[in-house]
Amino acid sequence: MTELPSGIRYQAQFTVQPKHTVPAVDPGWPGFADMPPVLATAMMIGFMEQTCVEALRPYLSANEHTVGTGVEVRHVAATLAGDTVTATVTLEDVDGRFLRFHVSCHDDHGLIGEGTHQRALIDPVRFMQRLMAR
Repeated sequence: MTELPSGIRYQAQFTVQPKHTVPAVDPGWPGFADMPPVLATAMMIGFMEQTCVEALRPYLSANEHTVGTGVEVRHVAATLAGDTVTATVTLEDVDGRFLRFHVSCHDDHGLIGEGTHQRALIDPVRFMQRLMAR
């Protein structure tokens, strides 16, 4: 298993599209249909996770991946479609195969969310074998 250095920092950006807004999360969830068309919390968190995955990619071998194991994030401001969101992630702690990131997102107007995200290093083949045996 790769030893990862704490302190890895990475940033990524995306432009919020209508498909990232609360009403578009899932048409089968009618409670969201009449909500304001702002960036969905789930999409913000997904973008934070994606940014953590990309931060780790240069450090992992082909048979190593990570999976999310925990999220503790506050969504503090709404973001409209068309705005640019920047995620900044910093690997704060490495405990064996368990990783903890500080994550934050800003839009054109300031902070929109921050918190921590945990991931675990896995071998994807073994992970799927264990999952299928359940």
